[in-house]
Amino acid sequence: MPTEKPTRSTRDRILDAAHALMRTIGLARTTTKEIARAAGFSEAALYKHFSSKEELFVQVLEERLPPLGPLLNELGADPGDRSVHANLAEIATRAALFYESSFPIAASLYADPTLLRRHHRATQALGTGPRKPVEALARYLRAEREAGRIRPGADPDAAAALLLGACAQRAFLYDFQGGERPEQPLDDFASAVARTLLEGVG
Repeated sequence: MPTEKPTRSTRDRILDAAHALMRTIGLARTTTKEIARAAGFSEAALYKHFSSKEELFVQVLEERLPPLGPLLNELGADPGDRSVHANLAEIATRAALFYESSFPIAASLYADPTLLRRHHRATQALGTGPRKPVEALARYLRAEREAGRIRPGADPDAAAALLLGACAQRAFLYDFQGGERPEQPLDDFASAVARTLLEGVG
């Protein structure tokens, strides 16, 4: 007897609708009313699960985009047995995919300074924001420095900013060029960025 597919929860359907709208028309133009309508619910039902559009945005980043935060937190707590290069290459791969997915969603915020300030305040209140991956990567690099796997004088904050900045720049170029894939494959890019960074801190 075939088993029935589990019904997606209200929360999941709202997140799916929010992700689809934010990806296609941008965060600035997406409203909670449109999200609720696309999900097939009332706006009141949406607010039973999410306190604001900003919270929805944060949850879309965490639950619908390629995961970056969990890996960074895991490595910051325990660098593991793999080489520093392997860890940094995996971080670069995930970061490039994360920024590639998030850039089209968030870019529209920069056209509206008032909305940008509101989102900045809201993400701060939620304990998140674009600085979090940089801080988490810096924690990981400090753990590697304490373990003696990178040099004592290395600057974890600067190194984290360099690696993630390179990944964000790749995503910007990808989006600016209309989704045209960069000539350098992602695996090659991630390995090269990790290797170049290690030449400075290793």
